[in-house]
Amino acid sequence: MRRFLQDLSLPSTVAGFVAVLVGFTSSVAIVFKGATALGATPTQLTSWMWALGLGMGLTSLGLSLWTRKPVLTAWSTPGAALLSTTVGVSMPEAVGAFIVCALLIAIAGFSGLFERLMDRIPIAIASALLAGVLARFGLDAMLATQSAPVLVLAMAAAFLLGRRFWPRYAVPVVLLAGIAVAAFQGRLHMDAVQWAWAQPEWVSPRFSVAALVGVALPLFLVTMASQNLPGVAAQRASGYQTPVSASIGVTGLASLVLAPFGGYALNLAAITAAICMGREAHEDPARRYTAAVMAGVFYIALGLAGGAVVGLLAAFPRELVAAIAGLALLGTIAGGLSAALKEEAHRDAAILTFLVTLSGLQLAGIGSAFWGVVAGSLALLVQHLRRP
Repeated sequence: MRRFLQDLSLPSTVAGFVAVLVGFTSSVAIVFKGATALGATPTQLTSWMWALGLGMGLTSLGLSLWTRKPVLTAWSTPGAALLSTTVGVSMPEAVGAFIVCALLIAIAGFSGLFERLMDRIPIAIASALLAGVLARFGLDAMLATQSAPVLVLAMAAAFLLGRRFWPRYAVPVVLLAGIAVAAFQGRLHMDAVQWAWAQPEWVSPRFSVAALVGVALPLFLVTMASQNLPGVAAQRASGYQTPVSASIGVTGLASLVLAPFGGYALNLAAITAAICMGREAHEDPARRYTAAVMAGVFYIALGLAGGAVVGLLAAFPRELVAAIAGLALLGTIAGGLSAALKEEAHRDAAILTFLVTLSGLQLAGIGSAFWGVVAGSLALLVQHLRRP
């Protein structure tokens, strides 16, 4: 703990907050929709936030302190989208499916099977995958100028000035500038905050073949392919060799414990983790783990405070969130593209991976991150086949 306090800085604390802000506001509506499709009551929705907040917070905090590397976890956004399309499955049956999915994730992690698969992906492909995943946030930041030009342009100016005069504090300056402009425009909706502690609600699991086939297996596949795969790629593209097997195994165990309360699936983060792994979090890469630790603290607060934190984060304008995400990730996007295109032998495969990932392609319920790796790997295979 003493070392952590010595390594902690204002930029890393702000980076952790921005990661939580972006991760929550970008996908919480999908989680709510997934829970509602399963028949969740208002108290169960609060319980889901409690379970997911504590799960993400404790795993992020524990893994980052253990490894001294920025290991950030997240809920499975494509998994929530999958749940939102589920028909004819009750909440107890869904909880039983969550437990089976959690066991599969833990087995895939602790057995080392997933890590051995990731070891076969070249760094150029991993870097292109990371850049493709993050580039969408850069584009969203630019497009936000159409609906809130004063807010976004003020934040962009603050970013440029911050990078020029206070490079370590560029992101905090951008966040403060955005909050100040939004408050001046009357776009901070603090009336949405309801101060109350979240109350967990236990749902006893019920196991059925229909839920196993229709929920557990698809949830496991999309979480591993669309979430854990880019999560590991983000770590390796940023130069961090974290213990992949143990990290994924821990997310599986956490999901197993929290499944009856609504913790449907936890995984390694990619987009929010990139915010904690960039130089905006800390100039020293060895100290960037503190950003992930602080993100864990904020996630725990989100889980415990329930509706209060939900309302607080929802008070920020959509354009502010898009701008802070895009600006905070600019350096990581540039670094990913640079590493992806560095080797001429891998350049075609890397750019194909980048474009497929950026496209947002969805096939068989699996996101573009997986298909980007498939496209890049096939391109590399064809290139090798041409050689004598």
